[in-house]
Amino acid sequence: MLINRKTISITFLISCFFILETFAQKNNEIQLANEYYAQGELTKAKDMYESLAKELKNIPLIHNNYLFILLETGDFKIAEKYVSRLMKKFPNNLYYELDFGLVYWNQGEEDFADVWFSDLIKNIKKDNYKTRITAQYFVSKQLTEYAVTTFLQSREAMSNPYLYALELANIYRITSERELMVEEYLNYIIQNPSNIGYVKNTLQNLLSKEEELQSLETLLYKKIQQQPENTVYGELLIWVSLQQKNFYAAFIQAKALDKRLKTEGARSNRIGLIALDNTDFDVAITIFTYVIKQYPQSVNYIRAKMYLIKAYEERVRGTYPVDEREIRNLVIDYKIFIEEIGINRNTLEALRNKALLHAFYLDEKDTAIQILNDIIDTPRADKTIKSKSKMDLGDIHLLLNEPWESVLYYAQVEKSNKDTRIGYEAKLKNAKLSYYKGDFALAQEHLDILKQATTREIANDAMELSILIKDNIALDSSTQAMKEYAAVDLLLFQNKTDEALAAIKLVKEKYGDHSLMDEILWLEAKINIDIGNFETAATLLDEIVKHYAYDIWSDDAYFRLGDLYEKQIGDLEKAKEVYHDFLTKFPGSVYVAEARKRFRQLRGDFKPAEELL
Repeated sequence: MLINRKTISITFLISCFFILETFAQKNNEIQLANEYYAQGELTKAKDMYESLAKELKNIPLIHNNYLFILLETGDFKIAEKYVSRLMKKFPNNLYYELDFGLVYWNQGEEDFADVWFSDLIKNIKKDNYKTRITAQYFVSKQLTEYAVTTFLQSREAMSNPYLYALELANIYRITSERELMVEEYLNYIIQNPSNIGYVKNTLQNLLSKEEELQSLETLLYKKIQQQPENTVYGELLIWVSLQQKNFYAAFIQAKALDKRLKTEGARSNRIGLIALDNTDFDVAITIFTYVIKQYPQSVNYIRAKMYLIKAYEERVRGTYPVDEREIRNLVIDYKIFIEEIGINRNTLEALRNKALLHAFYLDEKDTAIQILNDIIDTPRADKTIKSKSKMDLGDIHLLLNEPWESVLYYAQVEKSNKDTRIGYEAKLKNAKLSYYKGDFALAQEHLDILKQATTREIANDAMELSILIKDNIALDSSTQAMKEYAAVDLLLFQNKTDEALAAIKLVKEKYGDHSLMDEILWLEAKINIDIGNFETAATLLDEIVKHYAYDIWSDDAYFRLGDLYEKQIGDLEKAKEVYHDFLTKFPGSVYVAEARKRFRQLRGDFKPAEELL
């Protein structure tokens, strides 16, 4: 009998149609079951999964949901039978073997489950891939102890004490086992020293308490004693010391690493600069002096000499009254340094610093202007130092009450340095100039742009000045009080401290109930701190806290009050009391962590870090 080809084609198409229809139907059933599961209708989902599970091809699409429902509803016998069937059909599937143990764990037969899991872990401990799969499974089921055991047994079997360090650190992080977590992060960077930055960032987010940093510090000293050749521990110890603002302890480690790695004082210089930025002038001076003596032939010698003069300068400028003889000594030091080294990139910066001393402290503005113009005209000077010098010229003309000249210099710098930090600084100076002159609308135009600046510090300064202006002219259409306040700010910029204090007194008498009063008190307190009138400053800060607790400066004022009692007045009991009250009154303040640290130190909770050296 002959069969027509057309008949065969039609039969084939009909068969395909029925196959596709059946497949689509099954897919629709799976989709519906999953929807029931997602909506929490577990009984409906379970019935559909039970039917679908009869066909093995459906298992990958329903297994996790189906097993969860069986365990959630207590159908342990059905779950055991279901998983046993899968283990027989798929004998090499590790997940089904783990699921079998999970069924017994969930029904309370933990001894059997423990034996089952232990055998699985033992069987796969020399297989890196299966070890990771097994540990990840345990973590996903919140059986973290088994995950730890899986990694540790594999680590031992593979004879590698650092294996799976990051994975273990993350598990200990989940379980809040801080000491074990830190140990594993240390193991991780021993294998991967290039990832020390990642570990620092992680620990910075996790170790927020002083005692946690102290514990890490002690552990690192122990590690260094055990493995002195491993420089990673020294690098981390520097970081921990910096987190605690213990710059001398950081220097001790930096000094050791400079010798071991033959970096000729580079690390020490870096710690010195950090100490200088944090106004720890004595430590900065100690560090730079060390580098100068220890590495006289290195490139770091030149930097250390300049930094040393800068540290002395910052210390002198931080005293009141500023001793003119000390300033002249600094000018001489800069002159000697420049003559010794010659004109280069470093000495141009020193020359600029020298110019600023002439302008702001010796009232020798003509000399300063000449030096800055010489820098600008120097062929070897780069664009940055020239731009900074032009901004300095703008500042000096502001000292000379020639704001029109200042505007020109700031505008030049801004135009030639668009979308850079220096350009933003120049725009901020122009904004402040408009503010000093009482042109608040123009100031706001500049500030609105600067609030979007990529440089956070400048954006924050712009935001702070913008808020000051907006908050204090909104209800005062005359803006006269704000103009007089801005005039006081200008006097301070011009180093006319006595005139500024006299002007503040008049402003307080004229505008006693104005919204500016907390800012006026804050400004007056800062001036008195700068000139060494600490008791007066404490009274003013206390007044802010008592009468303006709702305002922006209240937490700054109270923290600074504690700082005054601790560091300037020397009343440690009063400082401890202020820090304690601060933690209650301002729990959301950015100063909370530092206040807590200082309170605990004053209470005697911690030993100074130097005792560990």
